[in-house]
Amino acid sequence: MGFDRAFARRLLLYAVVIGLLAGSVVWLYWVSPVGRPPPGCTVTLVGDSPGGEVTAYPMTVEQADNAATIAAVGHRLGMPDHAVSVAVATALQESGLRNLDYGDLDSVGLFQQRPSQGWGRPDQLTDPVYAATVFYQRLRQQPNWQVVEVAQAAQLVQRSAAPDAYAQWEPQARATAAALTGAAGASLTCHNVVIGAPASDLVATANRELGTAALSGPQPAGRGRALANWLVAHAVRLAIDRVSYDGRTWTPRAGGWENTGPSDGRLSLHQATLPT
Repeated sequence: MGFDRAFARRLLLYAVVIGLLAGSVVWLYWVSPVGRPPPGCTVTLVGDSPGGEVTAYPMTVEQADNAATIAAVGHRLGMPDHAVSVAVATALQESGLRNLDYGDLDSVGLFQQRPSQGWGRPDQLTDPVYAATVFYQRLRQQPNWQVVEVAQAAQLVQRSAAPDAYAQWEPQARATAAALTGAAGASLTCHNVVIGAPASDLVATANRELGTAALSGPQPAGRGRALANWLVAHAVRLAIDRVSYDGRTWTPRAGGWENTGPSDGRLSLHQATLPT
């Protein structure tokens, strides 16, 4: 049987077509906004017992970014983890963890604080760092806030007409606070995010939120996990395309924490280098 040149040409043509289709699929997935899954973040909490239950809470990139700011400000002010849970639950109820420039009457910002009630100017209250700071300051003034439930503590500050509404957010708020304060078994990841030009300066943001820009290098376990999750939550805003801590690494392409080396207690990060 002789060599069929026409058949060989057809095979070559099919191979080219299949290659082009495969390339198109890859392009649509990673480049085209139409084919790429939407970006998002997830807070994951693993129970303490062996084989403990895993609970995951999805968040938008904006929500994760704002939650990280709230937690960082709380730590800088010396507030306990319970206070961070209260603040996150309050922001989830009041604004959906979005920094709104509108609200009921003159309410604005993450916590829907009102200028007319002495919280500050509108431009201050739409600054998440300022808004979180004054929330914690007001919380600290309330009697017994440390020993009451999250919803009760939130109501002590907010004086809401719907005081029971905060309770629905307590599980998510506690999980989010655990991830962002560095509790074991809690983590935050972001997936399908696109890293572009930084919207904020890393050093200035770290100093303002965390009180320090000394992030890389050896870090105690809880603090290292908190900083790593803070960096991931702020990855889009700060153009961070890799975060590693204690032998585990997050990248936008992986979308989760992967084992990449020995446990060494060291934190490192990398900012994307964009063409000039």
